[in-house]
Amino acid sequence: MSDVEIVEEDEISDQLSSDYPTQLNSDYPTQIKKIDSELRSVKLQIKMLEGRRRGLERKRNELIEKQQDEETEKLKEKNWGRQDFEWSSRLDAARVNVFGLDNYRADQLPVINASMSGHDVLLIMPTGGGKSLTYQLPAVISEGLTLVVSPLISLMEDQLISLQTLGVNAAVLNSSTGKEEKSRILKEMSNSSSNLKLLYVTPEKCSKSKQFMTKLQKLYQMGRLVRIAIDEVHCCSQWGHDFRPDYKFLGAMKGMFPEVPVLGLTATSTANVTKDVKEILRIPKAMVFMAGFNRPNLHYSVRLKPDQASTNYSNLAEIIGVEFKNQSGIIYTTTTKEVETLTDELCKFGLKVGSYHAQMEPEARSKVHRRWLKGEIQTVVATVAFGMGIDKPDVRFVIHNTLSKSMENFYQESGRAGRDGKPAKCILQFRLGDVFKQSTMVFTEQTGLDKLYSMVSYCLNTASCRRNLIAEHFLESWEPVPCNKMCDICEGECLTSNEEEITEYARASVRILEEAKKKEVRVTGLKLVEALQGRGANNLKIEGWKGGFSKDKIEMIVAYLLVEGFIKEDFHFTPYSTISYLVVGGREIRSILVNLPETDTLHRNPSKRGDEKSGKNKEKSAKISAIQENKNGGSGNQTKPKKLSSKRGHSSDSDEDFEIKQKVLKSSIVISDSE
Repeated sequence: MSDVEIVEEDEISDQLSSDYPTQLNSDYPTQIKKIDSELRSVKLQIKMLEGRRRGLERKRNELIEKQQDEETEKLKEKNWGRQDFEWSSRLDAARVNVFGLDNYRADQLPVINASMSGHDVLLIMPTGGGKSLTYQLPAVISEGLTLVVSPLISLMEDQLISLQTLGVNAAVLNSSTGKEEKSRILKEMSNSSSNLKLLYVTPEKCSKSKQFMTKLQKLYQMGRLVRIAIDEVHCCSQWGHDFRPDYKFLGAMKGMFPEVPVLGLTATSTANVTKDVKEILRIPKAMVFMAGFNRPNLHYSVRLKPDQASTNYSNLAEIIGVEFKNQSGIIYTTTTKEVETLTDELCKFGLKVGSYHAQMEPEARSKVHRRWLKGEIQTVVATVAFGMGIDKPDVRFVIHNTLSKSMENFYQESGRAGRDGKPAKCILQFRLGDVFKQSTMVFTEQTGLDKLYSMVSYCLNTASCRRNLIAEHFLESWEPVPCNKMCDICEGECLTSNEEEITEYARASVRILEEAKKKEVRVTGLKLVEALQGRGANNLKIEGWKGGFSKDKIEMIVAYLLVEGFIKEDFHFTPYSTISYLVVGGREIRSILVNLPETDTLHRNPSKRGDEKSGKNKEKSAKISAIQENKNGGSGNQTKPKKLSSKRGHSSDSDEDFEIKQKVLKSSIVISDSE
């Protein structure tokens, strides 16, 4: 305690002694009452002063933020795209001679110049827009090391393969790095004459490895840490769709290495996430460069996922084996078990398919990854652990076998298609059951359910262009973007029913849930669908209700009632899982008129949509027959395909499954006997 504080306390004590002198036989209750009154007055004054202090602090922070924003905007207004910086000629030479690129893509050069000028930068650019070049190219011409923080091992492996092919000295340091390689890399970091240009690490390596951070500090002291690039930077924020706690540690990096510019990169960031990232990374003056969200070469569509698993497998087999014959693609699904099952089932159709998920051994994952890059595997079936930063340009299709948990995830994952600028398709399969699979995993997140329901609304959409819905989600100021019939809505493939009255279904749903609550019966989403069909358990049926709509249509109605708040999810825990039940929501039911997708035209595969497609079906059948004739009448040197029994004796094969298998095998998909 300082002398000043002691004097002040003594003065206050003397003042109180004079105000309230201690007297013998005095009226203690009166004095206590008087002091209590003054205490209340003082507390009120303190409360008012505290409020004043908070208000002043808030105003001060607002002014600081405005000042920073104005300074950043003024800085960003400079012509960062010009080519007269002292490093411009070296950049151009490396771009052509090392990376073999004739030109820069949009926003690449301004970001590179701003970063090389020593400024902190955030780049929001669509998947496939060329984000990695903004730190790889400067790294090649800089004296020192660029640290790249990346969330996934698959991303690191992919970029390392590419850089090594180009002759760039790069390395990866993560949990799967061997002892000898780890020792070599740490030694290189301490070597002042090292030619190591890029080092990829996970955020966990930064937050948990004291040995690594000690080496990094040494590197900084030597003046050889030239840049910190943080990929998938949205993972810093709890508002982001892939929040990872270890990313928050990266905020300490700016304090430890204040002279090192930070370059944050992501394909998806809303205004709230961007603001949060700036605060977490302690880069309030970072310039934000945002590229356009529209990927004009990608075709977006939603298809109804078949209710039966076996039908879904045969449907996917036809999509891969016929619609995308011999073309590279990715299928995303939710769990590792689903990945393994789907891979096994598709292989039964004679397709070259590989699994990729986090529970596989690193060596096995790498093998699948490399075979897919070489074209030895046509399709990778994966969880979201696969694909961030994957630089395979000729991916012609991305299929989401289950609903994405957010628009951010969907946009990023589907964006791995068509990175060469040529047409590619992004297909999302929708089924009500998948909503509850995802909701039980995301409901604990701050905005998990809101983001999931946004994806459900996207699937139920019948009027708005899908790419415009995506752009509207990410951009604060939104203008329509041209689609050119590159989505099922604008193309007219997703036919809609006329405006339908579903008020009675909404009231029946609420009544079923209310009656179930009285009986202490819990109702899952699929049980509600059964009850609305007039089927299922007797204790959920309501008197006089017969339904009438198909199961597919009723599922869409339940999905609509859920996202609109007429009903809501109620989550319960068991020792082994979380279960979603439905209860009555808070919205009053009046008259509900909706346009829902016509289930017959949103059904499975566009080639099965009825008479209007019969001409195309005949043409496809003719092509398949022609391929088969060529095989039979060829030179005889072709590799024989693996045989599937032509008998229909397998109880697991329906007639449709059998026909699909024959169609896939006839579509020139050939697999070596040695595989």
